[in-house]
Amino acid sequence: MGKQEQQANWIGRFRAFLPALVITLLCSLLGKELAGLPGLSLVGHLVLALLLGMLVQLVRAIKASARASGTGFIANKFLRAGIILLGFKLNLALLLHEGLKGLEAAVFMVTVMLVLNYALARLFKVDHTLAMLTACGCSICGAAAVMGVSAPLKAKADQSVLAVAIVAILGTLFTLVEVGLLPVLHFTNAQFGTMAGLSLHEIAHAVAAGGSAGQAGTDSAIIAKLSRVLLLAPVALIIGLIEMRRSAKAEGGKLSVPIPYFMGGFILASAVGSYLGLSADFLGTLVNLAYLLLGMAMAALGINVNFDVIAKSGARPFASAAICSCIMLALAYAVVSHFF
Repeated sequence: MGKQEQQANWIGRFRAFLPALVITLLCSLLGKELAGLPGLSLVGHLVLALLLGMLVQLVRAIKASARASGTGFIANKFLRAGIILLGFKLNLALLLHEGLKGLEAAVFMVTVMLVLNYALARLFKVDHTLAMLTACGCSICGAAAVMGVSAPLKAKADQSVLAVAIVAILGTLFTLVEVGLLPVLHFTNAQFGTMAGLSLHEIAHAVAAGGSAGQAGTDSAIIAKLSRVLLLAPVALIIGLIEMRRSAKAEGGKLSVPIPYFMGGFILASAVGSYLGLSADFLGTLVNLAYLLLGMAMAALGINVNFDVIAKSGARPFASAAICSCIMLALAYAVVSHFF
């Protein structure tokens, strides 16, 4: 194939890909704008982009064009790129400066709640993949965790969307609950922020709740929450190894489930952003790009979701996750009371 033919081929592929690119980009940008409005900040950019992608399904011609032109590619590749860039949000130097107590608490909370969320979901007869997605979303860092482990789990779009929806609803609800508890807990502002960071699902939820206790609450909530975010990479790696073993047993020895190597990029980005002295503006730009790409991936998921599947299977995982969210709040209260 000559150079001109190759160039024409690439141009043709890009034109075919353009509808999916434009539609998901618009959903992500609009989701970001909506997340800045009062009341919608708790919902967050990523969940709003997902909802907008789901609304695209109402226009059949646009839905068909987007699905045919590459939403699967965006949901897969853009997701990985976004998670890698999201590593620049994680300041390892700040976490280490604040000491290991917060990280130890985060490891304890994530370990206990991962096991409990998964076990209770299975007790409620939720399938393995959805139970694991929901457990990671509630225990680590919300939608980003769901998306981060969806690859090694080989999750379907419907399962990922349902897990994200559960995390978003419960996270918003428990943010309001914790803000309401602030006057009666008799915590210092820093203690309350730590509890919020250890117990709430999304970064936005932790910041919103911690912010009700002033700047000290905000700072403590961010540090505690980022300590949990740091655990996304090792958890995704462990899940990849577990799924590889499950797959090997099911397929007679074939190791066909990939380990999420892009999580290595997440940790590398964290290290680069923490120790190479990059400007705050540049790091902010990279994080904004991360959320833009993740928003596009979420919109692509929304465009491909099967509403019938969600309607049939949503009650049991929501119930189990709600119970575990109550336990998580109580456990975070106990940890902060005794160790902070």
